[in-house]
Amino acid sequence: MKAVVIAHGDVDPRDRALLEGADLIVAADGGTLALERWGVVPHAIVGDLDSLGVERAAEYAAQGVTVVPYSAEKDESDLELAIAYATTAKADDIVLLGILGGARFDHEIANTLLIAADGYRGRRMRAVRGDVTVRALYGGETLDLGGAAGDLVTLLAARGDAEGVRTHRLRYPLAGETLHFGAARGLSNVVVSTGATVKCDRGVLLVIETGSGGVS
Repeated sequence: MKAVVIAHGDVDPRDRALLEGADLIVAADGGTLALERWGVVPHAIVGDLDSLGVERAAEYAAQGVTVVPYSAEKDESDLELAIAYATTAKADDIVLLGILGGARFDHEIANTLLIAADGYRGRRMRAVRGDVTVRALYGGETLDLGGAAGDLVTLLAARGDAEGVRTHRLRYPLAGETLHFGAARGLSNVVVSTGATVKCDRGVLLVIETGSGGVS
């Protein structure tokens, strides 16, 4: 089941195409505003409604949209709650839009780190903005990269060091090395041909691909 969750950060006009084929579209509060610009009505709106507003949310509810309101004094972000809504609905293919950029840098960092949470292991979850795609690679897994020759790939250790990192068909190869948390060694690698992969034995990597096609 494919779900698209859209937050209140920056979106690229090309991101709208990722809504095609979605079984579930969930707006995290202000993410509804981006959907309005695209002429799309979500299946659900989740969050504290401080960006959309209670009255606007009520208008959507009157149209049959499921609105799940939360208090502003909560422990989770609107995005986290919206993803939880999607996972409860049994989504196993989750696209995150609007989680990057925007006025709140702290939100952008929290949103990005959320991708590497243990609870999402085993789900096909990725964040997309234009030609940038962010995914998590967990220890013991191999990730197929979607980029073409010349596309950039950055590997950043999340939640501690990532050990036993191996790459295939990247310009600067890694053969079982450790990428340390907080270090920049994994920045700006380059795909040399299609079919590139990354493997990690232990830990979690954030894999950031930047190119002309992205990963759908």
